Amino acid sequence: MKVGILGGGQLGRMLLQAAANYTVETFVLENDSNCPAAHLCHHFIKGDIKDFNTVYEFGKNLDAITIEIEAVNIEALEKLASEGVKIYPNPAAIRIIKNKITQKEFYKNNEIPSPNFLITNSLEELSAQTKFLPAVHKIGEGGYDGKGVQVLIEATDIAKGFDAPSVLEKMVDIQKEIALIIAVNDKGETAIYPAAEMLVNQQLNLLDYQVSPARLPENILWKAEAIALKVAKSLNSPGLFAVELFVDPQGNVWVNETAPRVHNSGHHTIEANYCSQYDMLWRIILNYPLGNTDPIMPSAIVNLLGAPEQNGKAIYKGLEEVLRMDQVFVHLYGKTHTKPGRKMGHVTIISSDYQDLIHQANKIKHLLEVNAE
Repeated sequence: MKVGILGGGQLGRMLLQAAANYTVETFVLENDSNCPAAHLCHHFIKGDIKDFNTVYEFGKNLDAITIEIEAVNIEALEKLASEGVKIYPNPAAIRIIKNKITQKEFYKNNEIPSPNFLITNSLEELSAQTKFLPAVHKIGEGGYDGKGVQVLIEATDIAKGFDAPSVLEKMVDIQKEIALIIAVNDKGETAIYPAAEMLVNQQLNLLDYQVSPARLPENILWKAEAIALKVAKSLNSPGLFAVELFVDPQGNVWVNETAPRVHNSGHHTIEANYCSQYDMLWRIILNYPLGNTDPIMPSAIVNLLGAPEQNGKAIYKGLEEVLRMDQVFVHLYGKTHTKPGRKMGHVTIISSDYQDLIHQANKIKHLLEVNAE
């Protein structure tokens, strides 16, 4: 099969690493010829994944296409699908998810529990909603990696909001943030990865580190699985879906967001689960049986982010010391240039002892820094 990936970042890179286990000819479309995925595919095409003609020309001779980012040209994918190219997930699912407004309306229409929300189209409209605060303002399109999200506690925070179509979402009292990845094949069969528990960097609004399987009562995990499964099934599409959820102190579970692709919250599955999320997506695309999602061992992930005030050629302080540690796996994304908060890599730790996982994660977090020369 000839399979294309729209986007050439670290998710595409790890997807291509898994592709090496299969007989598949890979194509990547990305604007940056030095992107993390560029040298791992069979064919790299430099171009804009948001441009109709570029995406259509890229995909018209392929058997299938998948995405590693939602900001793609949906109209081109719809035309390609109508001409017989398989799209994972299908364009209708991507269209729902890529805009936070349509995503929230999808939850509401399908009776999927998600925090209450309003839609604002401008700062002027937002300023009339002070009674709805505290809330989180999420720009409809264009947000990623913590960008396009503002926490609004009181009226004086309104100026931080977005002067564009956005979702104003009621703030939830969060006890834990978790993520579940659901695999759906062309037959509608599903496989569920155990929930991962996420600890978020409040300054950057990015994942700091996570632990999997999540430490929660069974009844809450069952509830989270049922809700995540409903999200995936309601999208009526094969593919891989990462569902981020909140658990409140009363044990209620709320959907935060969904990603229609491989996801940061599933990086640990490379070493810690029998079938990684990347291998799973290839199984779906190539029409092979779904893999075993069971954990081999509990795990933790530490995201390697560009250090504050560091901008330039990347150097990794503490890397050798981390590489000497047992049951620790370092993944660098091949990005030569660092800047504050940029995702430069991740480290996975596996251990049967949760306290050891958290201890090691904190140790690595303070030991390994991404600085500039």
